[in-house]
Amino acid sequence: MTSTSTRRELWRERIADLWANTWRWVLAAFGAVTATYFILERGVVGGATFAVVVGALVIAAVLTTSTPLAIALFAMPGLLISQRIGLGGGDLSVSDAALAAAFGTALLLGHRPYSKPLRQLLLINLVYQFATLFTVVVNPYALNTIEWFHAWILVSGALIVGWALGAAGHARLALSLIVFTTCAFAMLTVVEAAFQYAVGNFGPATPSWPFSMHKNFIGTVLAFGAIIAYLNPDWVGWTKGWARFAFGLMAAGIVVAQSRQALIGLAAAIVVAVLRRSTTGRSRLVLLLLIPAAWLVISMVVDQIESQNRHNSVFQRVEWLREVYHFWRESPIFGHGLRYWYNPGELPYQPPQAELEVLASAGVVGLIGFLVMWIGVLVALWHVDPRFGTLAVAVLLSRFVQSQFDLFWVAVQVSVPFVVAGICLGAMDHERSTKEGPDELVTRVPLGRRVPFSAGVGWRR
Repeated sequence: MTSTSTRRELWRERIADLWANTWRWVLAAFGAVTATYFILERGVVGGATFAVVVGALVIAAVLTTSTPLAIALFAMPGLLISQRIGLGGGDLSVSDAALAAAFGTALLLGHRPYSKPLRQLLLINLVYQFATLFTVVVNPYALNTIEWFHAWILVSGALIVGWALGAAGHARLALSLIVFTTCAFAMLTVVEAAFQYAVGNFGPATPSWPFSMHKNFIGTVLAFGAIIAYLNPDWVGWTKGWARFAFGLMAAGIVVAQSRQALIGLAAAIVVAVLRRSTTGRSRLVLLLLIPAAWLVISMVVDQIESQNRHNSVFQRVEWLREVYHFWRESPIFGHGLRYWYNPGELPYQPPQAELEVLASAGVVGLIGFLVMWIGVLVALWHVDPRFGTLAVAVLLSRFVQSQFDLFWVAVQVSVPFVVAGICLGAMDHERSTKEGPDELVTRVPLGRRVPFSAGVGWRR
């Protein structure tokens, strides 16, 4: 009788092991087929980027046995790729797909419970989600509902992904992957500028490989990497020489890309570093670097105004802002719906300014929720331990400042700073738990009774 029970248990264990590995083989086969599809559909050049991304995610899935958050780590470079996948006629980007894969992994395998600062940020984001729910109800179309969930993933989902990586002790690796990728983008941008300058073209330099990048996209992404390298928190552990090189390379990339909002956003982050100089070690003299940056931005704007070219970015933005304002007045309370510019007959472009975009999309109600979200997030992070909170505040403030002069709800440019903020909070919790040591073992007790799980820390039911 005993031997029969033992054999049954052995068979159950074998079946369980087989099933535990089956999903990896299925995912590997799916990844191979998908990569082949992209190469056949778009050619070697056009499909190579997607094939590499899919292959990386498949490798990460296989590695989850030894490194549970391998998929989330492998997704970090993918977060910086804005290229559209276009599966089934959709508008999904590589960044969205990478974030979705990382988010699923973080939910299933991430550390629990969440820290108090992270819970605060998630609740603050819910204020904005609740405010925009009205426009989803008032303007019933599919893309409106999809974008409502998408916006939540870009903020709360990104925070949870960053938190999971930081709390698991992967903060340095995750930030390194982001910075290494932005350094590669910066190198491509500088090389492109060198070729342009050699033939007398002194316009904005933007890479066209491995995918085409707009100057404001590349500038914003490089600003994120430059901020991380510039602050170089002590818990990351990079050498000063490497951090300075990375910062200089990405600052050069921003300059040759001629992205004005990226320069302004980077300046805002430097101001945060100076305000927290007791933690960052940055002297007030660093503010002198803002003088040439301000001169460069002002001179470019003045040149465009003096040119009287009605189609340059300055005059075009003024015209867009005027059109969006009149469009908003047609539905001032709840707006026209998220991503309304894809609907036939509506204003056919995304407003190039954050508050005006939210105002036209979600009305006054949505704008109030948007401002509450941003003010609440920055205030909450400002009260976090400066060793961890300074980087989070700097990168998010930089993004908010950038968005005053360009599009806001763009996948890469929203998700990356919130992932970085989540990494900071997770790293703080990881350091705290490491210093405190593992909790004492707790025996089962009747419901309602309390036993100590760590002396002087708290109680567990």
